[in-house]
Amino acid sequence: MENHLSHLDEFTDILADYKVSKRAQQSLKSIKLVLLVAPSAGGRNTLINQLLTTGRYNFIVSDTTRSPRVNNGVQEENGHEYWFRSEEEVLADLRSGELLEAEIIHNQQVSGISIRELEKASGGNKISITDIDIGGIKNILKAKPDVIALLILPPSFEEWQRRLSARGQLQGDEYYRRMQTAVKILTDALTNKDLIIIISDVVEHSAQQVDDIVKGKIDRVTQEKGHELIKTLLIKTQNTLLK
Repeated sequence: MENHLSHLDEFTDILADYKVSKRAQQSLKSIKLVLLVAPSAGGRNTLINQLLTTGRYNFIVSDTTRSPRVNNGVQEENGHEYWFRSEEEVLADLRSGELLEAEIIHNQQVSGISIRELEKASGGNKISITDIDIGGIKNILKAKPDVIALLILPPSFEEWQRRLSARGQLQGDEYYRRMQTAVKILTDALTNKDLIIIISDVVEHSAQQVDDIVKGKIDRVTQEKGHELIKTLLIKTQNTLLK
């Protein structure tokens, strides 16, 4: 289990009224930005990796205060999955408005998108893409209303739990926190009109849906099915938390 944040109160105070610098707002103007939100093991990382193989997308590496961990037997690398930074470093960037957004996750870590990553992305002719938490999307939309925000859902509750188990054994309290976060995401998604839904069944199909959405093509049938799936996932997740 990971430690709780040492500077939780300071992060909470800063993020309650956080504003990005004018430099960040300027950087956003030249970037096509796609953000993926999903419950833990929902399928967004698999989808991102598939999209990167096309050569049309550039992955924005987020900053995080947590330590690197092992996923499926592979150790995370600095600058690959995340930029692993100290709480003090991230606090300093927040105070100067050098993060586009940031969010406290599970009261264990703070993760967010730095301006330096956006500036690197603006130099290429690619679509910038990254995974993000639900609160971060709301903050970015204020600064960049044309951002494409995608909600990635597993095709069923059972498949979702299988994927979660495949990541490795989770302690009971860690599993509980992830399910609590999932409830927050799914509850918000029921009324959040900014989120476009993708059901992560076959990865190639999901990647094609992202390409279509970037081009302005949204499958309304998928959106209707997605909203029904959200309701089902939410009920089953809440029931799991009651056990």
